[in-house]
Amino acid sequence: MTTATHYETLQLSESGGIATLALNRPEKRNAMNPRLMDELLHALDEIEAGPCGVMVLTGSGHAFCSGMDIDHLKTLVARSPKDHMLDSRQIARLMRRIYDFPKPTIAAVNGAAIAGGAGLVSVCDMAWAVPEAKFGYTEVRIGFIPAVVSAFLVAQLGDRMAREILLTGRIFKADEALKLGLINGIVDAAELMPHVAKTAQAILANSPGSVRGTKKLLSYFSAARLDHALEQAVEANAGIRSQPDFLEGVSSFLENRAPDWPSRK
Repeated sequence: MTTATHYETLQLSESGGIATLALNRPEKRNAMNPRLMDELLHALDEIEAGPCGVMVLTGSGHAFCSGMDIDHLKTLVARSPKDHMLDSRQIARLMRRIYDFPKPTIAAVNGAAIAGGAGLVSVCDMAWAVPEAKFGYTEVRIGFIPAVVSAFLVAQLGDRMAREILLTGRIFKADEALKLGLINGIVDAAELMPHVAKTAQAILANSPGSVRGTKKLLSYFSAARLDHALEQAVEANAGIRSQPDFLEGVSSFLENRAPDWPSRK
């Protein structure tokens, strides 16, 4: 196994044609912040340019990714509309980059995948999870909109189930994620990475040109729809951040209290 470029928030290693990219903020349950998202984009460039044929995305510690970092969340309420638009575009760029990545991607979900973490699972080509993993697109709970991920999730789960999951913002377990089609299977923790590696090796045994061509074609099928949907999603993502419900949602979350939604009055 070889270790690639050093990152502050990630661990990237390569072995047997597989690049394993681990979110590495275990003390924060691998929560996302601008540095992590920026490093993810750089790491994806490194993996694409390198010799590995499959990328595995996982988390360090006991969580896959718990969503947005609380410290970053605190800063959002004071940002300008321009800042919100730039941040929204970065999220959309990251999700689209993984979805359209020219090499197969596998999510090894080692624990909770919430909000943006569930989004990362959604945009990988396939995913396996441990039995105790939990999932949830919880943005509506804090007055936010799951805008970017919805562009991908509707096609993945179907309109009816995507609506239920996104509008309730509920947390659900791995067995339901499997029934929904969000993940491909459930594997005990000790077998998660070996199972994912076995799947990756099965992909690597195929024609590299055929695999690349298949991925390119699959991206082409959804390109026009995603181009339009993500532009609308970015605007919705940025716009909601200046709304009273978002400000109240963030405040109530940080203060560990029930929200008093202004739009209900």
